[in-house]
Amino acid sequence: MTEKKSSTEQRKRRRSHGSAWHWKQTDGWYYTPPGTKRRIALRDSAGSRIKGPGNRAAADLALARLQSQKLWKPSSGSVNQQNEPLLVAQLCSEFLLHCEAKHRSGNLVAEYLEETRRTLNDWTGFCGALAVTEVQKGHVEHWLNAHPSWKSPVTRRNAITILLAAMNFAAEQHGIRNPIRGFKKPEHRPRLQSFSAEDEETIYTATDKPFRDFLFAAIHTGLRPFCELAKLRNADVVVERQGMLWRVNSSKTKKVRIVPVRTELAKLVLKRLKSAESGAPLFPNPQGNPWKRVTARARFSQIRKSLEWQDDPVRRQFTCYTCRHTFAHRLLSGFWNGGQGCTIETLAELMGNTPQVAFAHYGREWGKSYQDPLWAAIGAG
Repeated sequence: MTEKKSSTEQRKRRRSHGSAWHWKQTDGWYYTPPGTKRRIALRDSAGSRIKGPGNRAAADLALARLQSQKLWKPSSGSVNQQNEPLLVAQLCSEFLLHCEAKHRSGNLVAEYLEETRRTLNDWTGFCGALAVTEVQKGHVEHWLNAHPSWKSPVTRRNAITILLAAMNFAAEQHGIRNPIRGFKKPEHRPRLQSFSAEDEETIYTATDKPFRDFLFAAIHTGLRPFCELAKLRNADVVVERQGMLWRVNSSKTKKVRIVPVRTELAKLVLKRLKSAESGAPLFPNPQGNPWKRVTARARFSQIRKSLEWQDDPVRRQFTCYTCRHTFAHRLLSGFWNGGQGCTIETLAELMGNTPQVAFAHYGREWGKSYQDPLWAAIGAG
């Protein structure tokens, strides 16, 4: 039989009311305003969340800063408002403000912010007047089914992911249990669509030179088309004795990596560098500006129509991002290397992924669908 802990021991385990406290579930520091049951995340002077059990001093300093500004204690009106249920519309508004703040600080890409805004505005129109605690998984299912155009598993998966993020935000900021926690997403779709050599040449004949060069570079480097390739400048090109390198700064991963460039692509770039300014886009659109996602999508859609690929079960799924998948599959199959495929670790380094992500996206399904490199690897090809 365990002994009951004394009141002194209990006080040692739990700090007094009004102090900063650490929550293991999010690894973050919070405080509870007097007269409420809310938990509010503590942030440093730069606006970043304070995390880690060893950062008690920073959390105490942040709380002291709020206390000195008289921002930590709610007014009587706000205390009364806590008794009112949090509506879905209010939650979506708060979460969007949170995402916009992350975007301004450089921790969220503009494309994801825009997709989040569209998704939550649509969700608000569906059940914005409902209290968050009243939301059920059936509401989400009806909402998804109310959009016949959301046929792709990827579209539905992205919408569910955004919705879960907003509900997790409610749990973190307002202490409300996520009512749709565990909602099943569609399975991750394998990325097997890629261009054959014949498809690649056919695409080049159906568009103009600026877009042709952009696609050519995407296929031969595997760069993310819009957050990496479109943002490259002439100043990001480095020519060394062994060959050409590109300095790629990804707005998605927030990392800079050096990418080696194949000879045929390097020759194309060297011609451009002779007449272009260092700050100009490396692969500009016809107006001399970086390619935008919307414009490039419309261009590729026009290519599919002009080539009458709408009824082809595989080719109708081709997009600008297929260039990146093509690069991955060609590396794994040894397309440019006499049939000697690269390792997942090498592929991950070139594409700016972790080996785990590279394997999940390409390696697992590649092994199921493309057996030749596997036979070659064991000397039976």
